[in-house]
Amino acid sequence: MALLPIIKYPDPRLHKVAKPVAAVTENTRKLIRDMSETMYAAPGIGLAATQIDVHEQIVVIDVSETHDDLIVFINPVLLELEGTEESEEGCLSVPGIYETVTRANRIKVQAQNESGEIFQLEADGLLAVCIQHEIDHLHGKVFVEHLSHLKQTRIRAKLKKQRRETL
Repeated sequence: MALLPIIKYPDPRLHKVAKPVAAVTENTRKLIRDMSETMYAAPGIGLAATQIDVHEQIVVIDVSETHDDLIVFINPVLLELEGTEESEEGCLSVPGIYETVTRANRIKVQAQNESGEIFQLEADGLLAVCIQHEIDHLHGKVFVEHLSHLKQTRIRAKLKKQRRETL
């Protein structure tokens, strides 16, 4: 397994729309293992393939406290969205930035697992937020784009300053 570099906002590659996975292969499963290792090491609770410059519809999520409940979503589709909820979000591609975003508080998603089997999952709370956040990545959208233009400008300036300070 390998740790993969995570693309940082505002890199334009984060805005590429991911293509569906045609067939789940051993290469797909290796990518999933590498993504999982990268997510856990970061540390994070979700990672979309887009964030590691692979533009395929693959997401890994683990919102458990013990980091032993990995859920893999290949070609995920949101089937139902209910209600709204505001919650603070962060992102491995936008390090150190946490902002309040409004999302559906209950969802139903359909996807394939790492064996290629189709499943449906109903989720609420943190898992529902995380699934929506990662699916946004597959559609080329970063969570800060749910914020006002002014907040986005401030975040870009803050990240630019952080990069200068680390060089």
